[in-house]
Amino acid sequence: MRMERMDWSGDALTLVAQEASVLVDLLCEQDSSVLDHIFDLLESNTQDEIRSLINNRDRVSAIVDYFKTSDNITCRKFFCTIYEYCKDIPFYLETTLVSIAGDPIDNYSSSRNVKRLRLDPLQSYTDALKSMVKEKHKTVMQSVVKDIRLDDTWVYLKHRNPPRAKDRTLQLQASLDSHEGEESEHKVSVESLLKTTGRVVVLLGQAGSGKTLLVHCLGHSWAENTFPSIQLLFLLEFRQLNLISRDLSLKELLFLFYPACSYVEEEKEEVFAFILTHPDKVCFILDGYDEFRAKLTDPRELESTVDLSTPMPMADLLSGLCSRKILPDCTVLVTCRPRDVTDMFGSPGLITCELQGFDRLGVKEYAEQYFHEKGDLKTNAVNLLMDNRHLLSMSHVPGLCHICCICVDHLFSSGEVLNHQLPTSLTQIYIQILLAFLSRFNEDGVSKTSLLMRYRTKIVEMSQLALKGLEGSTIVFMETEVSKELQDFGVRSGILSRVKLTHEDGSSGYGFTFMHLTMQEFLAALHLMTSQTITDGQLKKKLNLKTRWTTKTDPKSVFTDSVHLYVCGLAAEACTSCLVQLKGAESETTWVKKRQAAVRNVLLGLAGGASHTGPKIVELCRCAHETQDAKLAKAIGSRPQIELRNIRLNAVDMDSLAFVTAAADQTVCLDFGGCSIDLDCLEILPSFKNVDHLIFRSRKYDDKFAETLCGILSKLQALQQLDFISGGLTDVGAAKLAKALEDCPNITHLNVSDNSLKDEGIREIAETVSRLHNISSILMGKNNISTDGILTLIERMAACTSVQEVHVEGNKEINLSFSKRSDTISESKDLKNTEETKNIILKQCNLTVSHVASLCNKLRGFAILTLLDLSNNSLGNKGLKKILDLLPKLGGIQEINVSENGVDMEGVVMLASALCKQYNLKRVDASENGKKKVVLGFDTTRGHNSGELTQNETGMQLHKKLSLTHSDIQPAYMTKLCKQLVKCKNLLDIDFSNLKLTDDSVENLMLILPVMLSLHVLNLSHVDLSTNGALILVRSLADCQRVTSVELRHQAEAFIKFVPEKAEVAICKLTEYNLSKTNVVKLSKILESCPHLSELDLSHNVLRDEGVKCFVDHLPKLKISSSVSLIGNRMTQIGALHLVNSMNTCEKVVAVEVSLGVEDQSLIQFVQEHANGKTLRLRECSFELAHLKMLVKILTKCPRLLSLELSSNSLNSQGLFSLLDSLAELSTIQTLTLRNNGLNSEQIEHFVKQFSHCNQHRDIRIEESWMTGSAAIGLIARCLSLQQHIREIRVHRASINMIIEANSISSSTSVGHSENVLPALQSISFDDCDVEGQHLTQLALPIQKCHALLDLKFSPLKLDRIGAEFFSAVIPFLRNLRNITLDLKGAAEEEVETLAEALPNTPAFESLSLSQLVLSDRGATLFGKAFQNVPNLKSFSMLQCSGWTAARGCDLVRGLMQCVLLTEIRLESVVLDQEGINILAQGLSRLASLRRLSLNNITVVTSETFVNGTGILCLLASFKGFKQMEEIELESWRMGDGGTNELVKYIPSWTGLVKISLSENIVTDQAGEKLLTALSHCRALQQLKLSKNKLGQASAAKLAKILPLLPQLSELNLSENQFGPQGSSVLCEGLVSMKALKKLHLTSVESSDLVGVASSLKHCPSIEDVSLSWNGCGDSLARTLAEILPLCTKLKRLDLEANNITTAGATLIAKCLPLCPSIEVIRLWRNSIAKDDENLKDPKLNFSSV
Repeated sequence: MRMERMDWSGDALTLVAQEASVLVDLLCEQDSSVLDHIFDLLESNTQDEIRSLINNRDRVSAIVDYFKTSDNITCRKFFCTIYEYCKDIPFYLETTLVSIAGDPIDNYSSSRNVKRLRLDPLQSYTDALKSMVKEKHKTVMQSVVKDIRLDDTWVYLKHRNPPRAKDRTLQLQASLDSHEGEESEHKVSVESLLKTTGRVVVLLGQAGSGKTLLVHCLGHSWAENTFPSIQLLFLLEFRQLNLISRDLSLKELLFLFYPACSYVEEEKEEVFAFILTHPDKVCFILDGYDEFRAKLTDPRELESTVDLSTPMPMADLLSGLCSRKILPDCTVLVTCRPRDVTDMFGSPGLITCELQGFDRLGVKEYAEQYFHEKGDLKTNAVNLLMDNRHLLSMSHVPGLCHICCICVDHLFSSGEVLNHQLPTSLTQIYIQILLAFLSRFNEDGVSKTSLLMRYRTKIVEMSQLALKGLEGSTIVFMETEVSKELQDFGVRSGILSRVKLTHEDGSSGYGFTFMHLTMQEFLAALHLMTSQTITDGQLKKKLNLKTRWTTKTDPKSVFTDSVHLYVCGLAAEACTSCLVQLKGAESETTWVKKRQAAVRNVLLGLAGGASHTGPKIVELCRCAHETQDAKLAKAIGSRPQIELRNIRLNAVDMDSLAFVTAAADQTVCLDFGGCSIDLDCLEILPSFKNVDHLIFRSRKYDDKFAETLCGILSKLQALQQLDFISGGLTDVGAAKLAKALEDCPNITHLNVSDNSLKDEGIREIAETVSRLHNISSILMGKNNISTDGILTLIERMAACTSVQEVHVEGNKEINLSFSKRSDTISESKDLKNTEETKNIILKQCNLTVSHVASLCNKLRGFAILTLLDLSNNSLGNKGLKKILDLLPKLGGIQEINVSENGVDMEGVVMLASALCKQYNLKRVDASENGKKKVVLGFDTTRGHNSGELTQNETGMQLHKKLSLTHSDIQPAYMTKLCKQLVKCKNLLDIDFSNLKLTDDSVENLMLILPVMLSLHVLNLSHVDLSTNGALILVRSLADCQRVTSVELRHQAEAFIKFVPEKAEVAICKLTEYNLSKTNVVKLSKILESCPHLSELDLSHNVLRDEGVKCFVDHLPKLKISSSVSLIGNRMTQIGALHLVNSMNTCEKVVAVEVSLGVEDQSLIQFVQEHANGKTLRLRECSFELAHLKMLVKILTKCPRLLSLELSSNSLNSQGLFSLLDSLAELSTIQTLTLRNNGLNSEQIEHFVKQFSHCNQHRDIRIEESWMTGSAAIGLIARCLSLQQHIREIRVHRASINMIIEANSISSSTSVGHSENVLPALQSISFDDCDVEGQHLTQLALPIQKCHALLDLKFSPLKLDRIGAEFFSAVIPFLRNLRNITLDLKGAAEEEVETLAEALPNTPAFESLSLSQLVLSDRGATLFGKAFQNVPNLKSFSMLQCSGWTAARGCDLVRGLMQCVLLTEIRLESVVLDQEGINILAQGLSRLASLRRLSLNNITVVTSETFVNGTGILCLLASFKGFKQMEEIELESWRMGDGGTNELVKYIPSWTGLVKISLSENIVTDQAGEKLLTALSHCRALQQLKLSKNKLGQASAAKLAKILPLLPQLSELNLSENQFGPQGSSVLCEGLVSMKALKKLHLTSVESSDLVGVASSLKHCPSIEDVSLSWNGCGDSLARTLAEILPLCTKLKRLDLEANNITTAGATLIAKCLPLCPSIEVIRLWRNSIAKDDENLKDPKLNFSSV
């Protein structure tokens, strides 16, 4: 087959230039004879020059370069020579050379003829391809209205693939603050996509955007030789590839779907060989990937080297092409929908671009073209399309625009326009399209209603086919799948199209497709909504929201982009009629409405989801818009913010968002981040009725975008906040934006951060502020402002009276804050008296000294400034001086921050001078010699004149402070600094914490310190100071008489405190230094010169025994009035004895306490008032025998020793006996305590026996862990037998306390037990020591002999028969017994009865206390009778006793009430009936001497009358005769206001009342005020408990008034009342006068503001226990507590459980604890506190529930 001659129409010179490198490579491979033929074409002189080159390649390159500059004729000869003589010419080049050669073939040599034959198959195949492409293009273009110009059709080229994160995490990953995940775009023409070869291009576009049309146009352009670099172009359609199920090789694919050479296989191989060897000349267009049934294979799963001759699955083959594993240099263009782009797997060189729809002008042009033959209809139709917002928004998609034109055409043709029945959704448009298509098929001209009814069966069959195709991923249907009738109906109506197909065996045939995929989806939705076989569950599965964010792992989803939208649209009420018609009968209306409701309910369920991403929200809005359901739209729109990230929003999306937000019942924030939005879409924004906050963040949003936005801002009536951030806004756009905002009266917040604004743009916005009357904040950070621009901004803001803060931090942050403006404020109002803050913060603004004057001039426009922050600039000392000089011009200012401005120590000295001179300058804070922190604080309470002090302004009213921390002050600068500070006439605090000071610097400080008369506190905390330097500072006690305290802790808290005049006493604390003996001597010499020293603390100084002895030796010379602490000095027993000996060597020492154990303690105390003797406490000293001898020797020399305690000293047996004998002989010891010294019973008995000869009073206390239960009882019994002079015994747990009387019997009397000598025991008690009844037998005989016994107490006692018998045997002998206290556990009925019968009936018996007694009816009766035998009973207590019936309870009460001398009754938790209450009331009325009454928690069996008030009133009425009442407790009566009013009648007469408890009585303000008024007469009241009532603000106010009248009140419990914030606030007025108050409980008083209460505690000097729990108080309470706790010197317990205190608040409290030594615990459970915080390790902070 011959190849036809083609004349080359191009420029031969251009071809040489284009193919220069190929020509060089080709000629270098040829024989030298070829070059000889070419040399014949060159001029002789050029030949010689080139032949002289040595390198062959250089010669060839020179030849090619020669022809580049020759003429076309010479170049043609050159190409002819190459074609004739060269071998292995590339095929594509040979084709061109044939055209250039131009001579008849028979003129060529035989070799040339062979080359012609080789080219014929390639050219033939190329021509056939072009023919097929043109034919397909012609078919596709048949229904196209508008001409396509590829050079004028635009796509957006994306420079980065979309994010590939999963839906649920994309919101975080797509954050655009740093533009991560954002896609930048720019427009390119469609034609340019194939201009550059060798890359993979993905053309994105939604359904109907024209992808298929454009690729066919590209193919046609190639066939017209528009792309000369592409030799072969294959246009493959995925819908066609779906028909291939078997594996194919690339060669099979190409020769199956495109014309094969009609001759031998060898020629096919030649064509395919060209493709393999020249892939850069081959282009593949793969159209419609979204229609592909499969999914491209991940390239990583393919072989590294693909064998092209091996058949492979279609997905593998196409993946290899797209990933460049097959024909790596070929050009690939793939079209798909946006969500399928991730299937490309980020192929190398992947270019992504997206088709854009029509803009407004494009829609109009298309419509005019469509209706150009319609005459008068054209204008009306175009106007209708352009004026209807819904139709216009949908027409931005070309395919939908065509459909909308068909719809409008049909509406005009059918007359629907006249009836105003215009479609409002995409679904309704498709209904009209369906009707339009049906009207084409209709020949009878019936109405559209009849059309649906008439063709119902065909529509149903067509719908079934559509759904079947979608579910089977089928878009092309075979002839066998479509009935003949349906084929005819579909083709004639236009719903179906007939297409030519090539089967996988190569045979041809025909199939059918729907006119567009969207029509197939619409018809499928019709089937879903009308078919009885589709269940609601199946329907629900079709309503899953689609996302526009996808991942590579998402399952392939085809043909389902819009089905759910059409289903939603068919659920609209407007579509009910159509669906009923398709069902075939009006009776189906109910079923249809039910189906529609099911769809809407599913959508309502989706609307409530809180985790939907932006794309799904948009999709949900689309669904709501289709349904036109206002309720659904409201549900979707009722979310505070809708975030949209990295998606393209078209007009339909915007229209849907407008529909939803307009229906919302609240304002909405719309956040557009990285979304591509056409400018025409912004025209829809005014329809967003409830949007108050708009955010645009993307570099895509530039001046042009802003200009369009400005045109519609004034139409957004609800808009309050606008963020135009991270964009491309410049000064031009900013000016327009600022101008537009003037027409937005409600705007409060503007954010234009992270744009490209410069000084001018920022100035434009700043000047607009005065016209924005509701503006609150403007953010302009991350722009390009200069220093001059900043000064201009300050000048503009000074003119704005509402500005509160200007915060500029370089280009990083520019924030303006404003206060609310009020038109009622007079212009002449003195702004200086307002409390509004005004802060100017200018950090990192490159400010220098040259800017200071200008800045200050501009700042003068501010009437008052709270803060001027100039940190992180370059002012230096000169700039600082300039500021100080200009201070008088700045008016009222509170703080200036000039940190990190290059200031040095000279600047600090300058600041010290200013602190002394400037009247209002009260604080200077500096650090690191001025290099870091430099802050100036001013006092604004005395006006705003910052002038210098005059001579007569020397008062101490203003307290000033200089802080210089974390610095290294050299001696010279210390002198300079202090000389300036001497001039200060005000009270002055100096903070030198965290310094590094040399001894010379300290010495210079000490030289000037005495003349610094205004100095109040010198803080030296955490100073790096030598020991010698510390001693120099201690010298201040002697050198300066104003020093009241020197507290130096090595590299920790350290202070020197002063008083205005001479200090009466002084404290010295020198701790945690390593003091040598020499240091101790030097320190002692210094302290000898301190006559007013009160306390000396030398703890933790590693003195050891030698240092301790040295100090003790100097002690007599020291004038210390209170104490010396030597804790933690690593002393041994020898050192302890040195301290003990100080009681002998120093007469002023009155007490020594030493502990060498875990609780290290070494304390010496000196003479105090009322101290008549001395005290020695020795704990855990582990003395050996030698030490004990030394101790006894020391003690014998101490004539005034009165108290001795030896605890936890491990002593051997020999040493113990010796020590005990010595202690018994020491006549001066009155109190002796022996705790846990390992004493056994024998040793204790021996010790007690030694006191038989004692002729003075002794108080002996012994504690050993074994002394409980039987052991304790036995020891007591033996001691009573050995020692007759024991007057009192108290056993508590494992401790025995014996008080021994002086022995008045002569020494001649026998010490042994004598019948004539009776024991002196008067009181014996056993508390909590595990005593049981069976243990008491051994005590019976000794007790029987104690006839003088007055008090007997067992608490608790496990009573059994033996125990009961003990009391029966003992009590009759105790004729003087006065008090019995028994806490009995587990006593049986018989034992209780025995006990009742054993009660003494002597006249001396006065008091009986019983608790936890289980008393039977018989026992109650017996006790009642027993009371008749004790007529002198004055006190009876029965607590937590039970077991009797109410009837027998009457007997108990009746008997008790016969004791008319009772002064105290405590009946708690007893059971009585109405009769018992009456008996009690009658009896109480006769007890005129009653002083203490407790009737808490009484249980009344028949309680109706009691509850209704009669029982309560009867009982309360019996109080009338009480005149001496001191304590009354009536808790849990629930008496209410009625009972309280009755009680109030008698309270005023109880002037001696000390305690009253009325908790849990439902008392309200009505009776509460009366109660408190009555209590005002009880001036001796100490305890007031009113918790768990209903007292409110009025009661709090009344209590505040009466509290000052109760000076002795020590306990106040008001927990669980209803005071509220106002009540708690007014209560403070009374609390400030409570000087005796120790306990205050305000738990759960319904007030989260207890700051006032906390503040009032500083006026309560005796306070010990405070509860403010369960009130929800925040950190403000913590801050106040941190301030006042150091002032509460006796506070032990603070309960803050269940508040809202954070870690920050708790840290404030923790920091003050070192100043609060008395505090034992602060409860912080149930607060928002990180318990593991390093600042909260203090053991006093408790986070548990206990």
